Amino acid sequence: MTALPASPSFATEPPRPPRPDWSARFRHFADEDCPEDPLYQALCRLLAAQPALLALMDEAPPEQAQPNLYLAALHARVMAAPQSALAAYFPSVGGRRLPDEALAAVLAGFVADHEAALRSLLRHRATQTNEIGRCALLWPALQHLARAGGRRRLALFDFGCSAGLNLGVDAYRYRYLGEDGQAVEAGALADRDAPQISCRWQGALPRPEAGFELAFRQGVDLRPLHAAEPEDARWLLACLWPHDQERRERLQSALALARQRAWPVQAADDGLARLEAWLDGLPPDVQPVLFHSWVLYYFQAADRLRHGQRVERLMAHRGLWWLSAESRADSDWPADTALAPRPDGVSAGSATLWQWRRAGQAPQALAWSHPHGRFAHWLAPAAGAPGPR
Repeated sequence: MTALPASPSFATEPPRPPRPDWSARFRHFADEDCPEDPLYQALCRLLAAQPALLALMDEAPPEQAQPNLYLAALHARVMAAPQSALAAYFPSVGGRRLPDEALAAVLAGFVADHEAALRSLLRHRATQTNEIGRCALLWPALQHLARAGGRRRLALFDFGCSAGLNLGVDAYRYRYLGEDGQAVEAGALADRDAPQISCRWQGALPRPEAGFELAFRQGVDLRPLHAAEPEDARWLLACLWPHDQERRERLQSALALARQRAWPVQAADDGLARLEAWLDGLPPDVQPVLFHSWVLYYFQAADRLRHGQRVERLMAHRGLWWLSAESRADSDWPADTALAPRPDGVSAGSATLWQWRRAGQAPQALAWSHPHGRFAHWLAPAAGAPGPR
């Protein structure tokens, strides 16, 4: 099989673009992307007003140059220095102080004290949570694909998988709360120690039974993290927002499960070339599914276009199906195609559009969701109808 051209997203690093307007980016992030975390809103606005502190962002590689990387680096250093003055504002390390007038000076002092470590984190780390709360949507999405294609046995390839925690979608428990108060329990219900993910749900509720079998699974990332590595696990925790204890506890539980299951995760400079080689080893009765969530956010526009073209070739020639969970701006959803309104409480920048495609088929919208899977509006005709037996 002839290899596809190297994917620019997983190949040589593109030339560094002109220096962004970091102040505008951090103000936008405060307004649009972190409305649920008053501390991160305050930090973003303070950083936007202090260009000297924002200059550290020049350390970040272009594909990772986003405000949430700076916030994760700050969080990581706070976790390493829980007695610092800034830690008093971070609930994740026991802080209870609300943002106040003193925060600006405390932040500036903390950055000065930890500048070398922060520069190193910005240079070498990436925001790689790949939030497992999204599995609340991945579960019914796979149900839907199995039903639509008439194949129960699926092979899941997670592109940009971080530590591969979403590969455990069939090992988690789910609780879906409908608009009428009806609740559906689904997933690995027999395992009481499995992480539980709750989701408020609009639309037809998922069914409790899977309706699909993950016969094969594989994760790939440019710089994968490993659940068994303590530093990687700590970085994943630092990428979470500091007020969110539920996500923190759920991530710790998922990391413990991943250490037991050892789901396959590989590093690859060209993720789609690795996907092509993986497809070669699958039996013909298995339906391969490419999945990625909030990965295209880090692509340049030209890279997104080339990525889509390569995936389309794999769909046409290898029978691949494509499932994505991205912002509408970063997806290939036709601009002139209407969608149901996104759920209340989700900003335009953080709303996640779930869609899937197969060869010769226009994209089909499955759902809108909160970026961490807290609530969703299912758009497809029926969520999680039983798969073929």
